[in-house]
Amino acid sequence: MIVSLTAPVQPAVAAPANDMPFTSATTVGIHNTYEQGAFDYLAEALDTGTSLIEIDIWPNIFTRKWKVSHDEPLSNNNNCTTGSNLADLYAGSRNKHLGDCLDNIRVWLDAHPDSGPLMLKIEPKLGLATAFGMGVDQVDSLVRSRLGDRVFRPADLLAKPDGGWYGSLDEAARMGNWPTREELAGRVLLQVIPGTVENNNPFDWSPTNEQYAEHLHDLAAAGEIEDAQIFPAARGAASGDPRDQYDADIRPWFVVFDSGASGWFNRDTTWFAENNYVLVMTSAHSVAPAISSTNPTEAEARDRLLLLAGANASIITSDWTQLPQIQSMVVPRGEQG
Repeated sequence: MIVSLTAPVQPAVAAPANDMPFTSATTVGIHNTYEQGAFDYLAEALDTGTSLIEIDIWPNIFTRKWKVSHDEPLSNNNNCTTGSNLADLYAGSRNKHLGDCLDNIRVWLDAHPDSGPLMLKIEPKLGLATAFGMGVDQVDSLVRSRLGDRVFRPADLLAKPDGGWYGSLDEAARMGNWPTREELAGRVLLQVIPGTVENNNPFDWSPTNEQYAEHLHDLAAAGEIEDAQIFPAARGAASGDPRDQYDADIRPWFVVFDSGASGWFNRDTTWFAENNYVLVMTSAHSVAPAISSTNPTEAEARDRLLLLAGANASIITSDWTQLPQIQSMVVPRGEQG
């Protein structure tokens, strides 16, 4: 089913009951949420009710800490702060490390246990630094130590309701093993994509998302899948299965797909919804006819959400930081307005 851009769009419906499965909804996220130009503090982004936030990270091989910034690999430039209670999230110095940003998310979720679910999209701009002790195991350890049981892990999707395990994330997704939105309240799902600098490095033979898929494959084989904290995202919106670009043994470990909305919109996306895959459509504003990436009218943003819900998006993203009424919306996936 290819959705027509001329399809009529009706006013937004109220958020559906939270007993719907996670992959049966379409929601809205914010690109580069960590930037101070977007929000003074990361908690303010979470206050919008957004379903996705994004954090860009750079490895510091000397301190073994991940810096958070868009294009400053040697320094932090972000809206994360420090503190152990909700009030601390709206005050104090900013420009903190990834661990502090994760702390902000945990503290906020602790104070809003009925919110979400929230997806945290991480982009290691330069890729991982495994040779310097900053590889997949270390990222897992950092996430586990800061977010704890707030994380919905790959193992949680793999676990069968009556005991035992599905053989891969693909099998679990196709069997509809995702929890409901209500069951995921107060939880965060992490996805990782390869970084823009990493993508342009001809000597990087193993992009971050592929490394993490291999990590999942190996942990499952070793009976240690519960250690994993992150879902790798398959990139590209070419016709067919975007996972065909990867080695056969890691393809079943991708159930999240993430690329530009314009590419997805021009192809049949029914397969993604039928198999309960998470389909993240970025740059939602750019689908023709383009609307503002930062400040569309509420009606324009609502219409774009409903249009892309009809194209089977799970989450659409842009830089709509001033529209909390849109960021908090939940509509049925696959239904045109």
